[in-house]
Amino acid sequence: QVRLVESGGGLVQAGGSLRVSCVASGFTFSSVAMGWFRQAPGKEREFVATIMWSGRVVEYADCVKDRFTISRDNAKNTVYLQMNSLKPEDTAVYYCAARLRSVYGSGNGNEYDHWGQGTQVTVSH
Repeated sequence: QVRLVESGGGLVQAGGSLRVSCVASGFTFSSVAMGWFRQAPGKEREFVATIMWSGRVVEYADCVKDRFTISRDNAKNTVYLQMNSLKPEDTAVYYCAARLRSVYGSGNGNEYDHWGQGTQVTVSH
């Protein structure tokens, strides 16, 4: 059974940092691409970052580029999202997703097969 469990969300002041994690199980983690998405209240889900199976190729949404870093530890079946210089507009539920069909990442949420339950990130002014 595939499981993705996010953790590390919380409340942080603008300009601060936070790292969210996602532990995967039920599939061969090192063979698939992973992604982070987010959804703010009243808004559609949006792409944040993706990382290929080896970690060598990553992609970011323009709004988080140079502030967020996606990484993975295949030995721990874990993908991370380090978020720096956080802004109030980064407030959202953050979801990790697994793209079992490919080793390459994608910015399209419809290309992912499994999703975690999400972790809330709130950035105050």
